[in-house]
Amino acid sequence: MNREFCEAAPQPEPFGVTESGEPVDIYVLGGSGGLRLRVMTYGAIVLTVETPDRVGRMGDVALGFASLGEYEKENPYFGAVVGRYANRIAGGRFELGGVRHELACNNAPGGRPCGLHGGIRGFDRVVWKGVGLSKPGAQGVRLTRTSPDGEEGYPGNLEVSVTYWVSRDNEWRVEYEAVSDRPTPVNLTQHTFFNLAGENAGTVLGHELQILASRFTPVDPGLIPTGELRSVDGTDMDFRMPHRIGDRIESGAEQLMLGGGYDHNWVVDRSGPGLVPAARVWEPTSGRTLEVLTTEPGIQFYSGNFLDGKRRGKTGAFYPRRGGLCLETQHFPDSPNQPSFPNTILSPGQRWTSETVFRFGTRPA
Repeated sequence: MNREFCEAAPQPEPFGVTESGEPVDIYVLGGSGGLRLRVMTYGAIVLTVETPDRVGRMGDVALGFASLGEYEKENPYFGAVVGRYANRIAGGRFELGGVRHELACNNAPGGRPCGLHGGIRGFDRVVWKGVGLSKPGAQGVRLTRTSPDGEEGYPGNLEVSVTYWVSRDNEWRVEYEAVSDRPTPVNLTQHTFFNLAGENAGTVLGHELQILASRFTPVDPGLIPTGELRSVDGTDMDFRMPHRIGDRIESGAEQLMLGGGYDHNWVVDRSGPGLVPAARVWEPTSGRTLEVLTTEPGIQFYSGNFLDGKRRGKTGAFYPRRGGLCLETQHFPDSPNQPSFPNTILSPGQRWTSETVFRFGTRPA
């Protein structure tokens, strides 16, 4: 437990000014002896996630950049909240109430265009309003914005908030809320790239991963779900028992070939509503562990396949292919075009809520 934890509401600290002239602040959550986050108002981005290893040495386990300008130029969603719709929408279009909505196509895996993570200027590329919070045993920051009707092609004025809490018990809690004045798809997620050995420590292929899911949503060559909920039995997608990420990633299995590795949505096993465990990670050299709990029906495991060794990180190291992993709690990709998937349409008068917990710890070698 972190004995130096501060429960006072964090205050904003200036970080820089965007190219368009908007000031950006940072909020620091947590203490110096346990979990500590630095959060900026641009993109609701988590800049650093510092947590102790098995002998108490602090280390930053989140990939990212050193300056605001680098995040504005070419950020592969390091640390950001993505939306209005996380993940992919086939062809950058969907129909709602008999009206076709055209979105920006900003991704084309397999040569098949789609809308990815909210479009060209999604939630990860705008400045949010921040306010520091406190409650017994935790510090937080609430980040809010209004996504106007028509932003990136999405209908309705969407009022959205994301609240980060860091607790004495080394938990990072993410709470989402949204309301809209028109029916609209909503699917937000947190897109931090983790490397539990340290953000500059090479690949994550030696991390041991467990995903508490008996099914996944297989994809086509455009990385769009086919609509099937396929059993993981007998496949390289079976992480119900822990496996090293690198053990099967180059097996040549069709789904791994399509994604260039793991870049798929798993259907979280659950018997009812509320927070349930979705994934667990262990890094053997540091002893750090991460458990992910969520209210969401799915979790996207992405093994950093499109990192290319050309991006210099915050401490000067170039991030290699598979230098970080993402565990993106979510509704399923392309749900607005997949009527058999859980609903992602938010109607006026409804309040959309979602919660995810990232729980950090250690274990012996």
